[in-house]
Amino acid sequence: MSQIRLYDTTLRDGTQAEDISFLVQDKVRIAMRLDELGIDYIEGGWPGSNPKDIAFFQEIKNERLNHAKIAAFGSTRRAKSTPEQDDNIQTLIQSESDVVTIFGKTWDFHVREALRISLEENLELIHDSLAYLKARVGEVIYDAEHFFDGYRANPEYAIKTLQAAAQADVDCIVLCDTNGGNLPGKIAEIIGEVKGHISTPLGIHAHNDSDCAVANSLTAVECGAVHVQGTINGFGERCGNANLCSIIPALKLKMEKECISDEGLKTLRSLSRYVYEVANLIPNKHQPYVGNSAFAHKGGVHVSAIQRHPETYEHLRPETVGNTTRVLVSDLSGRSNILVKAEECGIKLDSKDPVTLEILEEIKELENKGYQFEGAEASFELLMRRAMGEMKHFFSVVAFRVIDTLRSGDQVPVSEATVKVKVGGRIEHVAADGHGPVDALDKALRKAMISFYPQISEMRLFDYKVRVLPAGKGTESFTRVLVESGDQIGRWGTVGVSENIIDASYRALIDAFQYKLFKDESQKG
Repeated sequence: MSQIRLYDTTLRDGTQAEDISFLVQDKVRIAMRLDELGIDYIEGGWPGSNPKDIAFFQEIKNERLNHAKIAAFGSTRRAKSTPEQDDNIQTLIQSESDVVTIFGKTWDFHVREALRISLEENLELIHDSLAYLKARVGEVIYDAEHFFDGYRANPEYAIKTLQAAAQADVDCIVLCDTNGGNLPGKIAEIIGEVKGHISTPLGIHAHNDSDCAVANSLTAVECGAVHVQGTINGFGERCGNANLCSIIPALKLKMEKECISDEGLKTLRSLSRYVYEVANLIPNKHQPYVGNSAFAHKGGVHVSAIQRHPETYEHLRPETVGNTTRVLVSDLSGRSNILVKAEECGIKLDSKDPVTLEILEEIKELENKGYQFEGAEASFELLMRRAMGEMKHFFSVVAFRVIDTLRSGDQVPVSEATVKVKVGGRIEHVAADGHGPVDALDKALRKAMISFYPQISEMRLFDYKVRVLPAGKGTESFTRVLVESGDQIGRWGTVGVSENIIDASYRALIDAFQYKLFKDESQKG
């Protein structure tokens, strides 16, 4: 396998995305995880632009990296100054990073309109800056900004800018599709032309404005690029950068290019989730390779086939990237789905067992009413165990009432829930206030049951989603509620559907409590 160098710019380019901001310590933690994955270069930021990036380069020196090199990012020197006089160049050197990456202009339009200097002066900026850095830093990378657009506008001048960099003996010249507007065919054509003029190793830096950043990056590698830049989860300005979570497995598993170890590849999904978590963003479940739905199967025919031969509906084994096959239960499901889900839950079912058909029919009937068991696996397991007569009767809710009261002077309504819970022959009758009716009901149920089942105190409600189902009835439409609950061991999802939003919430909450008690009872056994 030929070696491809991976260059991550999540901590610099990725933070330019809307809604993303990392603290210094966040950046250090992400850098450590990138190193564990096997990334070759971690671009820590632009030390000449803000104090946070300067702090990162100071903090990362206190950590021990096993593989990655830390890169500082900046620009060529300013016009009418020397590298010795340029604060940006000096700050890059003072960062004491392993690698320095600077960008320069290759599009004559930008040289004239943005820098407002002559084309010849721009060539001097590029060469002087890189030659000065190369004499003082172990490794220097040149990002040719807007290269593909610049080449299309003025091929001769764009090549001259690369030659100015090559003459400074830089270690790699990275061709940038900065506006993200080029397609793979054009990328291949232009790189083919570049190779006739430049012998310096080439890299690719693609943005995703045409939804081709991953394809453009892989195309560049096919054309001889040995250095690929991108971000975890494709974070980046506008539509994002090339997504390393898609590029890495494609390089290693499909193009047979050596880039990270097999062990590192298995951590790809967990790293993706970690970066989402630190960024305080909800993971994209449909993201290739690492998303929750990347290897999820819903149709019964698909499930039956993958049980015999996974490659029938999976382009690679999910375990290689740290993911897993998931079987979704829905009204499209066949018996094979039910059998697989039962096996996952430790339930022994036979395809000819009448209970299997009973469960399948009940699922189809419930989903016709608006139930959805994707993301509500706990409700589905409870359904199976009830059908098999395996569910212990933990409690009964004799009655509940929820009241919203808006009094004079109140900013928002005050919610109060009252419940009667029966366990054995004893009834607990309690009330609780909450931030809204569902919160009040949740608190009242907990308060009523905790005297019978103290472990309820370990349980938390993590997420609550409401979906009004399209029924053409306006305010009489059915409502589906999905609840995600959890304790210190794990999380589980439950679902409830009703014309009444409080009743739908109640059904989902009851399943959540039932599952917690069942799970704890099973672990004791």
